Amino acid sequence: MEKQLRGVFFFLVLGLLATLAGARQLQELSLKERHEQWMSLYGRTYKDEAERSRRFEIFKNNFEFIESFNRDGGKSYRLGINEFSDMTNEEFRAARNGYKNSPSRLSMGTSFKYENVTAVPSGMDWRKKGAVTPIKDQQQCGCCWAFSAVAAMEGITQLTIGKLISLSEQELVDCDVNGEDQGCEGGLMDDAFQFIINNRGLTTETNYPYEGVDGTCKRNKEASHAASIKGFEDVPANSEAALLKAAAHQPISVAIDASSSEFMSYTGGIFAGPCGTDLDHGVTVVGYGTAADGTKYWLVKNSWGKSWGESGYIRMKRDVTAAEGLCGIAMQASYPTT
Repeated sequence: MEKQLRGVFFFLVLGLLATLAGARQLQELSLKERHEQWMSLYGRTYKDEAERSRRFEIFKNNFEFIESFNRDGGKSYRLGINEFSDMTNEEFRAARNGYKNSPSRLSMGTSFKYENVTAVPSGMDWRKKGAVTPIKDQQQCGCCWAFSAVAAMEGITQLTIGKLISLSEQELVDCDVNGEDQGCEGGLMDDAFQFIINNRGLTTETNYPYEGVDGTCKRNKEASHAASIKGFEDVPANSEAALLKAAAHQPISVAIDASSSEFMSYTGGIFAGPCGTDLDHGVTVVGYGTAADGTKYWLVKNSWGKSWGESGYIRMKRDVTAAEGLCGIAMQASYPTT
């Protein structure tokens, strides 16, 4: 009798293992189908089967990470699959960031023209004021610094002349190469502002379109200025209050730590970390506000295309305990002046 029971138990275990293996196969099949759909959606192709297999494993790992994060309730933001979901976090950071964290930034002096501002609106969205161009995509080029600087300049230009002009990031990538700024290899927004001042302006996106790679400066196009600035100022460091004063008056270039897997896969809500203060990405604060639950946030324009985040934007928690702000957003903010 005991022998028979052991036999039954043995077959039950085999059956359970077979069922688990089958469930695993179905899950794998489902994920592979998801990957196929994702490839079709984003037009992704791979050079061979080995690369395809490797990218599927990365996609699967990212998918499982996202699912696990979203199952854990109580978060103020969500993660989701996007066009970067077959990349490791390391690959993504190398391709999509590019801010050169520098303690010795350029400065036009110590002035901060918004210092004496005593009252600001409870909320601001420069998109609704017509001072923000549509979301752009830096592609596989680490020139976030150029997109951040250009977005800030587009904003102040619209506020000055009443016309929103999409300006050229590629001009900065190709022509601003004699200092810290080195195209797809990274740069600084302040240095970009200084180049624009020295160059006496910047041309349009239409005249000098974005290519996503380092190129030779097209001097004839560079000479056709569509907008100009007279200077730039740094927001006092480590003060969200100072950043708020500035952001209430114009879009502001900021640097952040965008290195986390959560940031890479952010898809909506108010981002609250995790992140540090190792600044590696240039973006633009284009407003601020307060959510229905009372959470204060910065409205930030990114340059990773519309499939990332909230149609290319992210809301980042504002008024945090740390003086440098969430992800270091208040550490190295600056803006152009006209």
